[in-house]
Amino acid sequence: MGGCAGRRLSDSEGEEANPALRPPPQDRQGTHWKNAVGFWLLGLCNNFSYVVMLSAAHDILSHQRAPGNQSHVDPDPTPTSHNSSSRFDCNSVSTAAVLLADILPTLVIKLLAPLGLHLLPYSPRVLTSGVCAAGSFILVAFSHSVGISLCGVVLASISSGLGEVTFLSLTAFYPRAVISWWSSGTGGAGLLGALSYLGLTQAGLSPQHTLLSMLGIPALLLASYFLLLTSPGPQDPGGEGEADTAARQPLINSEAPEWKPGSSSHLSLQERWTVFKGLLRYIVPLVLVYFAEYFINQGLFELLFFRNTFLSHAQQYRWYQMLYQAGVFASRSSLRCCHIRHTWALALLQCLNLAFLLADVWLSFLPSIYLVFLIILYEGLLGGAAYVNTFHNIALETSSEHREFAMATTCISDTLGISLSGLLALPLHDFLCQLS
Repeated sequence: MGGCAGRRLSDSEGEEANPALRPPPQDRQGTHWKNAVGFWLLGLCNNFSYVVMLSAAHDILSHQRAPGNQSHVDPDPTPTSHNSSSRFDCNSVSTAAVLLADILPTLVIKLLAPLGLHLLPYSPRVLTSGVCAAGSFILVAFSHSVGISLCGVVLASISSGLGEVTFLSLTAFYPRAVISWWSSGTGGAGLLGALSYLGLTQAGLSPQHTLLSMLGIPALLLASYFLLLTSPGPQDPGGEGEADTAARQPLINSEAPEWKPGSSSHLSLQERWTVFKGLLRYIVPLVLVYFAEYFINQGLFELLFFRNTFLSHAQQYRWYQMLYQAGVFASRSSLRCCHIRHTWALALLQCLNLAFLLADVWLSFLPSIYLVFLIILYEGLLGGAAYVNTFHNIALETSSEHREFAMATTCISDTLGISLSGLLALPLHDFLCQLS
């Protein structure tokens, strides 16, 4: 491995000493776009199963199947488990249960990341992530009970959490622009995941067949990593000319992913603690943003039920998820247009969003579901902007030797906020449904 790094450094030095050795501009441009598209697809594929499980949460908890019935659930179930006398049309269990199954394994993985998980070789982690994503679709599709379905959701969580830690750490060795592409891809996963589940079920496809149709996504993740990305070179991820020193071969042909220039494995505990304290000004706002938005998504979406519309309860829930993800995608793709340094302002606005919608659940003062649609779209815009700007700011402000550790550590923020929201949304659901 040391020889690989040494050879790469010599090539880079040779290019500087002799401009004739520099790769042609078209080669550098090709490398840039391969990495940009590669990270966009990795973001898309990594978050896809996680998003689909949240979009299917209402269907999973509405799961009622007679013996011998091979479909997972009807596209628009009217389960006996609903409390039809409640103005909220409550499930017996909150959709926050699916959220917790979809996020707690991710939380464990991200807690382990700063302790050494991120130092494991990249390729086995990516392979594990892809296998878990495929397993989640298969297990939920063929499940005969809510419990088995939740085990499938756990697999999706393991895939997403392991992938996020892996790929965010990997961005430390590429041009800083790939953070924007990764973030846009994760936003695209939200939009395409929610939209595909909504569209296919609205078209009459059963949730079982809808989930099975998505098995190509894990395969695309593996292809993007092993065949599309070029191996990283020892570079400063700050400028636009970094691609000059990047390798021109796909990762499958190189051992470079296991080589860690400026690796955080050399950081002492004191250095890690110092870096962590400096990250708190980004971690705390991101935790608050995700706490507020997922308290809305998995605690209030199910309770924001309008009876006098052409949409069933299950369809309303799916539309809420899709519009939220549309807002996330738009804002995660907006970094080149709008850079927000003070992310605490986004946390404040998201908390106000939560207070407003919680008041509406209690008082029912919003006259139309279309107003809720607009608020949810705005909620997604705030959440996506907080995510992409947080990691962009960290990439700008951390030194190269600390960047990999900083990325792996900060990615716990969203998961911690989501986990806290799920824990609080469960008793809120029971309390409101008992009152109504």
